[in-house]
Amino acid sequence: MRVLLSALLLTLSAGCALLPPAGGEAAQVSDIVAAAVSAARAAPEEQRRQLAHAQQNFSAVQNDANRARLAAYLTTLPMPLRDDARALALLEPLAVRKPETPLSQFAGFLAAGAAERQRLVREMRASEKREEAAEERATTLRQQVEALKSIERGILEREERRRTTNR
Repeated sequence: MRVLLSALLLTLSAGCALLPPAGGEAAQVSDIVAAAVSAARAAPEEQRRQLAHAQQNFSAVQNDANRARLAAYLTTLPMPLRDDARALALLEPLAVRKPETPLSQFAGFLAAGAAERQRLVREMRASEKREEAAEERATTLRQQVEALKSIERGILEREERRRTTNR
């Protein structure tokens, strides 16, 4: 889990390095990434506190920077604090904005990662359901085989009794 988180944070940092400098907005993205990295490295209690603070800030002032900051926390913090669905809902308005700005590019980057994680979770759940269905089929087949064996034993016992009574 820590390896995955480290890779995600490294990717976030690399993605931000690719953003063209655009003054204040690029600096905001840099601050958001730094805060997300700091939160990801923090103790769980500090992570909860920083997430709650970001939620309060977004509730108070629903601007693009607060939206991106909250979404960054929601996509980078570990479970149970991670909420990719909520992050995607926050990021969507930013990610589709034209012309692209550093903040909208960053939102697109975060949204792509969150969407990919959601896709993987859906695939994993579907795979688990297929495995459960296969196990149920195997159990049913085992029960049917046992029932056939029981029937076969019954037939053999009757034939044996018939042979002994006929002698």
